[in-house]
Amino acid sequence: MQAMFRITQGLQASEQDFGKSAIEAAGARLGHCVGSAQGERRDGFDSFGNAVTHFSLHAAHASLEVGMRCIVEVGERPIAGAAAPIAWEAVRDAVRADPAQDDLLPARMTEPTRLVPSFDAAGLYAAASFTRGRDWLDATLDLMHRIHADFEFEPGSTTVSTSIDEVLYQRSGVCQDFAHLMLGCLRGHGLPARYMSGYLLTDPPPGRPRLLGADASHAWVSVYAPGHGWVEFDPTNDRIPDQRYITLAWGADFADAVPLRGVLLGGRSQRMTVEVSVIPD
Repeated sequence: MQAMFRITQGLQASEQDFGKSAIEAAGARLGHCVGSAQGERRDGFDSFGNAVTHFSLHAAHASLEVGMRCIVEVGERPIAGAAAPIAWEAVRDAVRADPAQDDLLPARMTEPTRLVPSFDAAGLYAAASFTRGRDWLDATLDLMHRIHADFEFEPGSTTVSTSIDEVLYQRSGVCQDFAHLMLGCLRGHGLPARYMSGYLLTDPPPGRPRLLGADASHAWVSVYAPGHGWVEFDPTNDRIPDQRYITLAWGADFADAVPLRGVLLGGRSQRMTVEVSVIPD
């Protein structure tokens, strides 16, 4: 797996956090990883356990380029439905009764965030899936199917700050929007759900070679239920994530899982380009 982030225009200084991976706990093993970044550097972890490299450049530079190349061994994800069925209300009540389970993470993932601040409209939309006594997995799958069917994937129709209420109104967006919408739907019913960010191995058209840099960064969700653990759902593609999905980071919403964040000084404008290559062995 290779990822490259480039920011052009003249810069006086840069201070950035580069998210590397939450891979070890997300169905894959990080065999070898090399990150390229000059200047002062230190490695650490954020509050969700995502590996982060902080670096700073205090001299003038024409552009900023950050790259990562990793060998990733992808294993089997938890099988959805392997444990006994449980009603969605029972999942909600179990987390409320014992918020300390799984190191408080499920309880944290039921709360509003800056990018998913309100669940009212999303909860109403989800109500058709979460009928009384329905199995949590069956209800969540139904919600995923409905989002895929009711909303159009339309690049450029939204921005990183588009609210889930706006997405519900315009019925279009991209993977980040659909992940946020599904988070609002689930949290609106008291179910723990977290934002997943990573890369997706895409298939080239028949007869065409795989192009370097053509694979996609992607967003989906993970939902918690006692006895089942965290189970992932991709509303954009209407599927349960498999070995083609590589998790980079997770959090409460997109703001917790951005691959590159920081401060740039200088330059009248900035343009970032991203290339991702996921190359199967």
